Amino acid sequence: MKLLLTSAGIKNTSIRGALVDLLGKPIDQSNALCIPTATYAFPGGAAGAWRLINGRAASPLCELGWKSLGVLELTALPSIERTIWIDAVEETDALLVGGGDPLYLCYWIQQSGLVDLLPSLSNMVWVGVSAGSLVMGPQVGQGFVSGSPVTTGDDRTLGLVDFAMFPHLDHEAMPDHSMAAAEVWAAGLSVPAYAIDDETAVKVVGRTVEVVSEGKWQLFNARANASDVS
Repeated sequence: MKLLLTSAGIKNTSIRGALVDLLGKPIDQSNALCIPTATYAFPGGAAGAWRLINGRAASPLCELGWKSLGVLELTALPSIERTIWIDAVEETDALLVGGGDPLYLCYWIQQSGLVDLLPSLSNMVWVGVSAGSLVMGPQVGQGFVSGSPVTTGDDRTLGLVDFAMFPHLDHEAMPDHSMAAAEVWAAGLSVPAYAIDDETAVKVVGRTVEVVSEGKWQLFNARANASDVS
C-alpha cells in the first residue's frame, strides 16, 4: 500500500502533486472512502466527522474533486457482512483517514478487520491526516496518549512504517507543538521520528520515504536520510 502521511491534509500544490503521483491518475478519475473514526474519541467528534466528510474541516481531504466519495465507518464494520465492505474497499483508489485520537483509531482498524486487508491493497493510497498518519508508525510517544479512551494499553500503533510522526509543528494555535516539544518527544522514542508542519507530508512507497514540503520539518533519531522533495 502507498502512503501519503500529512499533518493537515492536501494543503499545497506539492502535496497535491504527490497524491496524484501515488494515484497514478487525476483525482477526478479516482474513487475514495473517508474514514472519520478517529475524531469520535474527542469532544465534539460527531461535528468534526461531519465537517471532514463535507469538506469543511481545516484539513483539505474530501473536497478535492473525487470521482466518487463514500464513508467507511470502522466502528460499524464488525456488524456488517465482511464481503460487503471488503468489496467496497478493494474497489476504491484511496482511503482518506481523518484526525483525532490515533490510539482509538488503531483499536478500530484492528477490531474492524481492516488491518488484515491492508497488506493486500498494493494499489491503494492511504491518505492520513494527523492521527490518520500517526497510526501507521510503531508508536506515537507518550505525548499523544490523551485522556480519551486508550484501548490499546500503551502508545503502540500499527507499525506499517518504521518511523513515528509529530504533526502540526509550530502551529500558532498549538503551543505544545513547538520544535522544542518535538525534540523532547523524539528523545523518548527508539525509532526515527519526523516532526512536520501543516505544509508537509511524508510519502511512502515500499521502502522509499520522501518528505514533500513547502514548510518546515525535522527528522530525529535518523538511521538513514529520507529524500527531501521541497
